[in-house]
Amino acid sequence: MDAKVSWQEGLNFVGAADSGYQIKLASHSSPEEGVGPVEMVAIALAGCTAMDVISILQKKQQDVTSFDVKVHADRAADHPKVFTRATIEYVVAGRGVDEAAVLRAVELSLTKYCSVHAMVSKAFPIETHYSVYEDEGSGKQKLVKQGTFQHNGH
Repeated sequence: MDAKVSWQEGLNFVGAADSGYQIKLASHSSPEEGVGPVEMVAIALAGCTAMDVISILQKKQQDVTSFDVKVHADRAADHPKVFTRATIEYVVAGRGVDEAAVLRAVELSLTKYCSVHAMVSKAFPIETHYSVYEDEGSGKQKLVKQGTFQHNGH
C-alpha cells in the first residue's frame, strides 16, 4: 500500500492512498479544515471492525436496523501523546438480533479479520463492550443484552 499527503497551507494537507479517495487532514488547532491524524487512527479502528462485524451479521441473516461502533481512546498527557488505552463499543439494534451472533462477529473481527485492531492492540490495551437493542419501530429501541467481550491477550 502506498499513501501520500500533499500540503495545502498552514497545517492542512490532503491525503490519499491506493484507492485514490482524498481525505482532508488538519491539526487540532484547525479542526474545521479536516480530520487530525490521531483521530484517523481511532476512526480507522472503528471502521475496520465495523465493516467486519456488519458483514458477518448480514451473512448470519441478522435483521440489523442500526449499527454503531464507538471508540474512546485515552491519550498520554506528554508528547507524543500516544493512545494509552481504548474502549470499543458495539451498539447493534434490530429485530430479533441474536446475542451469540453479535459475539461471534466481534470475536472474528478482533481475532482474525481486522488488521487495524491487530496492529494497534500491540501498542495499547483495548476493552470491548457491546449492547444489543430490539428495534420496536418508530425510533424506539429496547435494550435486550449488553456486556463485555473477553478475548485472549487483551
